[in-house]
Amino acid sequence: MNVNGIGTAGYPLTGYTARKTGRSAESGAVGFMETVEEKAAQGKAADQDEKAFEMVGPNAPQEVKDAWMEAAKEVNANGMGIRGNGMMSHISQMMVQRLNKQLKGETENFDILGSTVESAIQATKEALYDLEHPRVYTPRSIEVQQARIKEGEFYRAFLEKLEKL
Repeated sequence: MNVNGIGTAGYPLTGYTARKTGRSAESGAVGFMETVEEKAAQGKAADQDEKAFEMVGPNAPQEVKDAWMEAAKEVNANGMGIRGNGMMSHISQMMVQRLNKQLKGETENFDILGSTVESAIQATKEALYDLEHPRVYTPRSIEVQQARIKEGEFYRAFLEKLEKL
């Protein structure tokens, strides 16, 4: 019988299992379940990045989508502020552009990035400018400030990739 690592004689278990555990920890081997969880998290984040893109660029060319996905993977954030778990970290500037379209009465076309590389560059520059030059000071939590920093990193990485096209 074995209870909490104590053998039947009341002594701690030693031997093969203890040595094997020590060796795998020393060698830095990653457990199977940890690897599976990491891959699943990456897949969820990529799905959220794709959903975020579809919210702002349904008519954008494939090369714009590829640039978006590369920038999102590189920065670990996307232009809509949507995390890997599907929750929003904050209201991003592209979300503001989308909401402004709604306020103007556009109910069908939420296409922010447009249908060309040039229109995507222009929309991203506008979002980055608005992010860096807020119209009104609003106190923000540390989490939102950090999310806005990541948003700026994403826009810069996305712009860099778009300008190479």
